[in-house]
Amino acid sequence: MSLMDISKIFSLLQPKEEDEDNEQCQALNRAVSSDDAALLSELLSQENYRRYINTRSGWGIPVTPLRTAAALGHLRCLELLLEHGAEIDCLDVKAQTPLFTAVSGKHLDCVVALLKAGADPNGSQYNNCSPVLTAAREGDVDVLLELLRFGAEVDVRPKVPDWASNATACRGPLYISAVYGHLDCFKLLLLHGANPNYNCTDEKMLARIKQPKTVLEMCLRYGCGVEYIQLLIDFGADVYLPTLIIDKTTKQNEAVVLLLKERVCPKTLMSQTRLAIRRYLSFTNKEPAIDSLDIPLILKNYLKHVTSELTK
Repeated sequence: MSLMDISKIFSLLQPKEEDEDNEQCQALNRAVSSDDAALLSELLSQENYRRYINTRSGWGIPVTPLRTAAALGHLRCLELLLEHGAEIDCLDVKAQTPLFTAVSGKHLDCVVALLKAGADPNGSQYNNCSPVLTAAREGDVDVLLELLRFGAEVDVRPKVPDWASNATACRGPLYISAVYGHLDCFKLLLLHGANPNYNCTDEKMLARIKQPKTVLEMCLRYGCGVEYIQLLIDFGADVYLPTLIIDKTTKQNEAVVLLLKERVCPKTLMSQTRLAIRRYLSFTNKEPAIDSLDIPLILKNYLKHVTSELTK
């Protein structure tokens, strides 16, 4: 490709400076990009600028000012745009919402601001990924906690067409946090009601997959530490689901030994009671619901899996 051809392509992508509307859009985006909240406030006080608050502009992939603020982590600009009526769940060409870009950028303050303003914690239905999947992959436990607090789907899965269903469809946040070694995220997901067996809870889809793998099997396959196996056991995973091939090597594996022990030793009544109570409580409000119970603090902590004082 010649230099002339390349120049022509970039000229097509470049905003036309003579376009008055585009100039106003560019002014808003420049103010946001430079994190100039004072200038942005001045511009938004004028109707001829404010009416372009949701207009996409910029090189290559046009984006709204709110999307720019979320991607760069410019909190004050983001708050100003929301105060002046910016569309909170507007999509870019990748079907990503401002919240998704804030999560990807690990901008916790922007994530919280968007969620408080009413952003959909699950992102866009048209995007194959989701904020929760992204936070679980990156190991960003603080962002993940906020998403779950605001009602994000804990067992969300990658969006694939029915005809393309495969084992990947079962690889939700719990699976991802395990294979990437993010133990804090793994436990947080379980605390918020993640299914300890399969991330995918759609029985029809599971039936279409030739050999769906449990989270427990995947933890063993990827050599996750014994802590992961113990958490799955504590949160009620079916220890009889994985088909284990035991040889001289795997017999020495601490995680496998723990699993085999669990298969022959029944759970204590106390552990079974904890599982039953947690299943009864609402997934999205477990901690407040536990705190409201008229029981001793030590038992509340046991229900929250935050104490080692009681025998499991």
